[in-house]
Amino acid sequence: MTTTMTLRLDDETNDRLSNLARATDRSKAYLTTQALKLFLANNEWQVQEIKEAVTEADTANSNEFVDNDTVIAW
Repeated sequence: MTTTMTLRLDDETNDRLSNLARATDRSKAYLTTQALKLFLANNEWQVQEIKEAVTEADTANSNEFVDNDTVIAW
């Protein structure tokens, strides 16, 4: 299943995308989808790791992590 999405691009970005599409014989939609997939792959894991680290810090014993107020005071 696919979904249609509208995307606003400034003129420079649109020109660059158009040029790349012509040079690679791919559609702008294909290149945009590939770029979005790459962006998600590069960023989703980071957000998940941060959430897990915050949960770990929030539930840890006081001797395992140093809270922000202590760090600031130090």
